[in-house]
Amino acid sequence: MKISLANAPVSYGVFEMTVGTDRYLAPAERVLDEVAGAGYQGIDLGPVGYLGQGAGLAKALASRGLGLAGGYIDLPFSEPDRLPSEMARLDSLIDAFDAAGRLPDRPAPRPTLAAAGSEAHRRHPGAAQHDRSIGFDEDAWRRLGDGLRRVVERCRERGYEPTFHHHAATWVEAPWEIERVLELSDVGLCLDTGHLMVGGGDPVELLAKWASRINHVHLKDVRRDLLHQIVGEGAPADEIWLRDVFCPLGLGGLDVGGVLDGLRSVGYEGWLIVEQDVFTTDAPRFEKAVTDQRANRRFLEQRGL
Repeated sequence: MKISLANAPVSYGVFEMTVGTDRYLAPAERVLDEVAGAGYQGIDLGPVGYLGQGAGLAKALASRGLGLAGGYIDLPFSEPDRLPSEMARLDSLIDAFDAAGRLPDRPAPRPTLAAAGSEAHRRHPGAAQHDRSIGFDEDAWRRLGDGLRRVVERCRERGYEPTFHHHAATWVEAPWEIERVLELSDVGLCLDTGHLMVGGGDPVELLAKWASRINHVHLKDVRRDLLHQIVGEGAPADEIWLRDVFCPLGLGGLDVGGVLDGLRSVGYEGWLIVEQDVFTTDAPRFEKAVTDQRANRRFLEQRGL
């Protein structure tokens, strides 16, 4: 079994919710240096263009010995009137993959697909597991299946095998919603331990259940007390990030050892991306993120990765 460890810009405060805002964002060169210096083998792309473009992206990665692990994109799969115009965003993501190239001893990057946001899920994270009225009706599920198949085909035509990312505040958050995606498509699954816990699932149990479909992993730990507080208050999903629900590995409620044992037992091979989504509001918060990601790497090294 070969698992390749990556980190991600989101662990340093750089993701779709922060780019273009007035939050503190570290230069890409610093993030790349920190990821490589901590001992990770790869990095997720983050927002397209952040790590560089064209030959500049390839050079930035190769000079640090980093592979590109993947890139996140949310698309309106269930909206046939909107989806065609959004496909250009997917092509831009894959253009970046092409430009980055691939190191011979690392897995290929995966287009990491999510079902663009649901206002109901955003207002009530975690609620869909027990209130299915928050989710799609049957017609909307049919449309999602049709749109997802179209996107998966585009990825494959361009030479990349995609993965589907269940994600808080999107149309696919709860375990039953993930099950529907697996029924409606043949796309692989990105198991995100943190977002699965937000959605009401047990990562160890569901890893075993979905093992044959998992082709990508995002490893996050979760402060259960804060998550339960947010769900209990009926607070919006933004509070997940504002209250630092995602924490360093081993300091939250995730059975990290159980997840790693589960991956070993099913012979998982591919990228395991350590993510600890944070808002970096200033330079000291960024430096804390740096410290946390070094600690995460040491935590996994001590467990044989």
